[in-house]
Amino acid sequence: MSGWERRLYLSAHPFAYPLLRGLARRGPVVRVPGLGVVVNDAALAREVLMDGETFRKDGPGSPGELWTPVLGPSVLLNMEGEGHRALRRRLAELFTPTYVDGLCTRVLAEPLADLTDRLERGAVVDLVDTMRVLAGAVIGEVIGLDTRCEAAYRHLFEQGERIVSMVSLRTRRLSPAQLEIAREVLDPLGDIAAKAYAAGDEGTVMGRMRTLGLSEAEARGAAAAFFLTGTETVATLVPRLIALLHDHGQLARVAAGPAGLLDRAIDEAMRVTTPTPVMLRSVHRETEIGGTRAGPGDRVLIATHNCCRALGPFDLDRPHPPELRRLWFGAGPHFCLGYPLAMAETRTVVRTVLAARPVITRRAAARGVLIPTYARLMIRKGDR
Repeated sequence: MSGWERRLYLSAHPFAYPLLRGLARRGPVVRVPGLGVVVNDAALAREVLMDGETFRKDGPGSPGELWTPVLGPSVLLNMEGEGHRALRRRLAELFTPTYVDGLCTRVLAEPLADLTDRLERGAVVDLVDTMRVLAGAVIGEVIGLDTRCEAAYRHLFEQGERIVSMVSLRTRRLSPAQLEIAREVLDPLGDIAAKAYAAGDEGTVMGRMRTLGLSEAEARGAAAAFFLTGTETVATLVPRLIALLHDHGQLARVAAGPAGLLDRAIDEAMRVTTPTPVMLRSVHRETEIGGTRAGPGDRVLIATHNCCRALGPFDLDRPHPPELRRLWFGAGPHFCLGYPLAMAETRTVVRTVLAARPVITRRAAARGVLIPTYARLMIRKGDR
């Protein structure tokens, strides 16, 4: 791992990260008292994620235990079985490639034009702060935010941070005080989403949910889930992607290359940065994971970061094996529904940044965050 990537993880999780990496040396599967059954192998991780009957998101120690008190019982993050399949079928057409490309192009056109202008004038730009605004703009469009300005976008991102910052790699459930903060943030956003849902404009995400047959409560829950899971993923990825390309001398190559090379760079950066370092499941019935027995109520911790890092350092020319393919977005019944939106947003922003052939002038690692990231990444336009 590059020096800066390791520094980001250690700054975010100074105790948990060394433990996580130490477990990778213990083998493909290891049982850790008080933590659960830890899976460090990509093929085994994919088997777990594909089996939604044995390994569930709605049992003890699972994501459902964490998010159900906040989001309610009927969002994709905490559902299983036929109810989950039915809701996912209704949402399947929500984020089509054509729709998300158009959404990102439209929403980001003005702020990206401003970014280009600032870089062309020789300004030094903090890409971390810029991404907070851009990510806020996209998620604001998704939930139906009326106010369209930089201050509103930044505030929206900061509201999401208030909730995500309460969660660590060890968190099983939120305290009553934390739940109150989460509801204080999410209830007004749910009202905004409900208003957009009621308007029924099929050009909006919330209007599309109504057309697809979701109830208002389901639409509110989906909007909250997208807000919590999608905003920081892209906002933290783009600065790390640009830094990885910069540090490995690949900026000019990707900027001048075909669209396929940019997509490969995004996938490889996601593998290395692993936006979801761990995934949780609860064992529903007696089973075996790589020779390790697990029974009902056992917690399974998929160390996604260990699975992804086993392939080696950042390398644009090394293909990903089938078992690793986009594992950071999940697999099987819970593969990330917002994947097309995340990719479209990332492509749209990165193309603009790469066009400036950026040079990093200064950077610092963030502390006390769930997803490792830069506190700042200052860039300026480079020489042609």
